[in-house]
Amino acid sequence: MIKILINAYACSPGMGSEPGMAWNWVSNLARFCELYIITEGEFRDKIEEVVPTLEQGKNMHFYYNPVSEKIRKMCWNQGDWRFYKYYREWQWKTYLLAKDICQKEHIDILHQLNMIGFREPGYLWQLSKENGVPFVWGPVDAKDKFPVAYLDGAGLKTKLFMRLKNFLTGIQLRYSTRVKKAARQSSVVFSASSNSQRSFKKYFGIDSPLLNETGCYIQNHTLEDKTGKDTFDVLWVGKMDFRKQLGLALVSIGKTGNDKIILHIVGGGEAEQYKSQVAALGIAERCVWHGAVTHDEVQTIMQQSDVFLFTSVAEGTPHVVLEAIGNNLPVVCFDTCGQGDAINHNVGRKIPLSNPAQSVGDFARILNELERDRGLLKQLSANCRQRQIELSWEEKAKTMMEWYEKILRK
Repeated sequence: MIKILINAYACSPGMGSEPGMAWNWVSNLARFCELYIITEGEFRDKIEEVVPTLEQGKNMHFYYNPVSEKIRKMCWNQGDWRFYKYYREWQWKTYLLAKDICQKEHIDILHQLNMIGFREPGYLWQLSKENGVPFVWGPVDAKDKFPVAYLDGAGLKTKLFMRLKNFLTGIQLRYSTRVKKAARQSSVVFSASSNSQRSFKKYFGIDSPLLNETGCYIQNHTLEDKTGKDTFDVLWVGKMDFRKQLGLALVSIGKTGNDKIILHIVGGGEAEQYKSQVAALGIAERCVWHGAVTHDEVQTIMQQSDVFLFTSVAEGTPHVVLEAIGNNLPVVCFDTCGQGDAINHNVGRKIPLSNPAQSVGDFARILNELERDRGLLKQLSANCRQRQIELSWEEKAKTMMEWYEKILRK
């Protein structure tokens, strides 16, 4: 059985986002290989509670490199750039720990797994250069810019911040020495989205295989016949900030001019400005505000809905989109980021990034088409089962194993 050393800063069972993503990778890979996993210590108790209960747990060896509570708070406060200084220090300590592990164990491959942002590639690539053990990086999120056309409605501070971030991202992709060294030392770099693939080709001349960082859980929900419903229930889920573009969704619902279309809004945040927008659009009776609800409640609402409208323009691979597929719920979204790769014509509809006015028209047209053709909607829902399998964690782990074995054959 091959031995893989994995760098996964955030890793925890029973969670979403980066910790849950890393946990799903390692718990599925451990079915096929032996893993030596270096992670931060915040979720040590959860890990050590669950690992002994897993059949593959004997193949999961965890090493902890903890940081202070202060640094953990910076990490959870997305957008706090101070974290990168401490994160870089963590990566150096992880390199030293990995070096020690390699002296005691015959490691076949070094894998920088998460966090998925390209800015901090760690130092396993340097260990690879020193000891000749192949290095794998990714999946990596390396989108080169936020689509500024969709900053309409954002505050001045947000607009300035995003334009500055776009500028700095371009500088880092072009000139970051460690990013270049990591990419060059890699036997393979996996892209978390098609956007990232284009960045790696543009800035590094690398053909980076697509492998979205998160996977789908295969579920056996009964396929319900909703063709006789009087209403057409559209679900929107997300935090109410400008990236998620709830305002765009509301205008799109108004643009349909279709009283059968009801929008269900799930998520926390400052809702008052959006409720004012709803009143101005004259669609208050067509909007249902659920607020922040539990994960199980979201699943129930998904199963009762007809379409999932996902209007975000800046993501990795959003797990909520894969949850929609898992609940046999067709998805309408932008053809960008991970959602653009996960959704195909069999399970939903996508529109290109353009500008807000064009997008409103595109979303409204698609929603009206699906409302009028309930037979098509039923087929899209039925197709979700096959897409669940294609995007499942098991299939992703098998794909990664194929790459590991291919690298070792070389």
